[in-house]
Amino acid sequence: MANSGTLVEKSNELMWNPSKERIQSSQILKFKNYIEEKEKTKFANYNQLHHWSVSHKEIFWRHLFEFFKLKYDGALEPTLLHDNFTTYSWFPHVKLSFIENLLQHGKDEAIAIKFVHESDLAQKITYKQLKQKIGILAQDLKDVLGPEDVCAAYMPNIPETIISMGATNSLGGIFTSTSSDFGIEGVVDRFQQSNPTVLVAAVGYTYNGKYFDQTFKLQEIIKKLPSLKRVYLIDFFNKGDFAKIKSSLTHADVRNLNLVLNDSAQFKNDQKFIKRSFGAPLYIMYSSGTTGKPKCIVHGQGGTLLQHIKEIGLHGDFNADKNMFFFTTCGWMMWNWLTSALFFGGTITLYDGAPAYPSFNSFLQKLANENVSILGTSPKFLKALADSGYNKNVQFNNLETLLSTGSPLLPEQYDFVYSKFKEDVLLGSISGGTDIIGCFMLASPMLPVRRGEIQCLGLGMDVASFDEGGRPVLDKEGELVCRQTFPSRPIGFLNDPNNEKITQAYFAKYPGIWHHGDFVTLSSGGGVKVFGRSDATLNPGGVRIGTAEIYCQTENFEFLLDSLAVGRPKDGDVEVLLFVKMKEGESLNEERVLKIKDCIKRGTTPRHVPSFIYVVTDIPYTRSGKKMELAVSRILAGKNPDNLEAVANPECLGEFEKFRI
Repeated sequence: MANSGTLVEKSNELMWNPSKERIQSSQILKFKNYIEEKEKTKFANYNQLHHWSVSHKEIFWRHLFEFFKLKYDGALEPTLLHDNFTTYSWFPHVKLSFIENLLQHGKDEAIAIKFVHESDLAQKITYKQLKQKIGILAQDLKDVLGPEDVCAAYMPNIPETIISMGATNSLGGIFTSTSSDFGIEGVVDRFQQSNPTVLVAAVGYTYNGKYFDQTFKLQEIIKKLPSLKRVYLIDFFNKGDFAKIKSSLTHADVRNLNLVLNDSAQFKNDQKFIKRSFGAPLYIMYSSGTTGKPKCIVHGQGGTLLQHIKEIGLHGDFNADKNMFFFTTCGWMMWNWLTSALFFGGTITLYDGAPAYPSFNSFLQKLANENVSILGTSPKFLKALADSGYNKNVQFNNLETLLSTGSPLLPEQYDFVYSKFKEDVLLGSISGGTDIIGCFMLASPMLPVRRGEIQCLGLGMDVASFDEGGRPVLDKEGELVCRQTFPSRPIGFLNDPNNEKITQAYFAKYPGIWHHGDFVTLSSGGGVKVFGRSDATLNPGGVRIGTAEIYCQTENFEFLLDSLAVGRPKDGDVEVLLFVKMKEGESLNEERVLKIKDCIKRGTTPRHVPSFIYVVTDIPYTRSGKKMELAVSRILAGKNPDNLEAVANPECLGEFEKFRI
C-alpha cells in the first residue's frame, strides 16, 4: 500500500498530513469536484465546501442522492417542507428501502461480512449469501411482521443480527437491539416500550473465555413482553436449552434461527423490498441516561441512510475495496453505523468477545490478519493499550484510518498512536451520538491531523459553539449546538405525543436550536476540541470547567490507571473532587496528591485543582465507553441513579456513597 500521508513534527501541533495521492483518490475530493461542476462554483478548501453545504443545505442533501446513486421512488423536491426542528419534513415525496440500498452495490462474490470471535471461530459471508439469508428470514417472518411492527434483537455482535435487521426492514418493519450482556431489567425497560412483535435472541454467548447461559434471563424477558408473536433463538455454541425456553412460552411460538436461515427452499429470487417514506421509522435507539427508563429515540430510514453514507463514504473514504472494523456491541449506535458501510459494496468485520482476550496482541493480530483498512475503537481502549506497554507489536500493513469515538480523545493519545501504534495513519476522532445516529464532527482524508483536535465539522451540519449568552464564539469554549435541521435528527421519541420529551432533551436551552450537551471549542481554522458533557461540566465559583481538561493532566502520571472528576455541592457552590484508580502495586500518598494538584494547576488554572483526591477501586463507564460523571454526581448529591443497566460496571457505584454530602 502506498504511503497515505506523512508524520509531522508536533512542535506546531501538526501530527500527520495526507499525501497528494491520498487526497486525489478520496471520495470527498470527487464529491467536491462533482458539486463544483453541478453548481458552477469553486471551493478553495474544505471550510468553504462546508460553508456551502450548510448555506445550501437542501441542494447539498439532494446531491447526495445523485452522487451515491440511491434507489428511491418519487421526487426529491420539495426537499424540506418546514425549515425548522419542530416538524420532521425531509423529502416528503421520497420512498425507499434502507436494506435494498445497503445491498445494491455489493457484487455477489464479494465478501460482505467477516466475522471474528474471541475463540478464533471465524466466518465469511458474501453479498449473495447475505441477500439470500435476509430473503429467507423475511419469508419466514412475513406472517407475523409487517410495516410498523417491531423486531427486537437481544444479540451478540454476530452476522445473524444484521440479517435480522435486513429482513425486518425489507418487510417495512422497525428494528431495535441491545447486547447480550444487558440484564433482565435493562432489556425489559427498553423493549417493553416498543411492544415488539418478534424477538431474536442468543441462548448464550462468551466473553473473556467464559460462557454465559442466557436461559433464565430469556425466560423472564419473554414473560414480560406480552406483545411477542414469535421468538427466534440462535445457539451459537450448541450449549443452550431450547426446550426449557420454549416451555416457558405461552403467547408466542419459538423457532431455531439456524434452521430457518439454512432452509434454502424458502429463498425466492424475486425478493421484494417494501419501500417506505423517507421519514418512516427504521431504528429505535435508547438514551443511556441514569435517571430513569431510557428514552426511546426513533430514527427514520432515509435520514439514517443519507447521514451514514455521507459520513462513511465522504469523511471515512470507505469504498468497495476496503474493509472496515469497529469494536462495538449491538447496544451502541456504532453497530448501526458500521452496518451501513455495506452500502459501498466493501467488507465489514464483526468481532464478538473481549478486546484483550487472550491478549491485546492477539486481538489486534486477528484484525491485521483480516486486512482491516479502517479500524474503529475508543479512547478507553487506546488508554488500556498504552498502559499495557504496547509498542507497534502488530503490523497493520493495510490500515489507513484509525477512528475513535465514545469520549474525547486526549492529546497524549495522539502521541501514543503516532509513536507506538502506526505513524502513517489518519487518526480521526469523531463525535456525535445516538441522538442523531451520526456525527457532528468527523475526519477528512483531505485535511491534516492536529494534536488533540477533531479535523472538521460534518458536511451539512450547521454546528456552532455558544457562549453563556447564546452567542456563537470561535477559539473559546462553549456549548455545542446545531442551528439548522438535518435529515438524521430523530423523527420523534416513543410515547411522546406532544413532543414534550424531545423538546426538553434538545430544545429547552435554546428554543429552535439543537442543544447537544457537549462542551467544545471550535477553532477559527475549522477544527474542534471536545471537553466532555456540558451537563457534567464543573462550575466552581461560577467558572465552567470541562472535565476533559483535568483528564489531560492526570494522563501524565504513570501510577494512575484512570480518573474521574466531578463536582459536589457545598455551601451554594461546587467543589471539585477527583477520584483515581491506581495501577496495581501503586498507592496514593501526600506527595503524589500534591504532584497531581500542581500538575493540574500548571496545566490548566487554579480553579481546576480538586479540593480532594480519593482512591477508588474502579471508575464507572457506560457500555459504550463513556465515563459516568453524572451518575457519580447524583450519588454525591444524595440521589440514586435509576437505570443501572446503562453502567458497564455498576458494582463500583456503591463505593462512591461514602462521599455523599
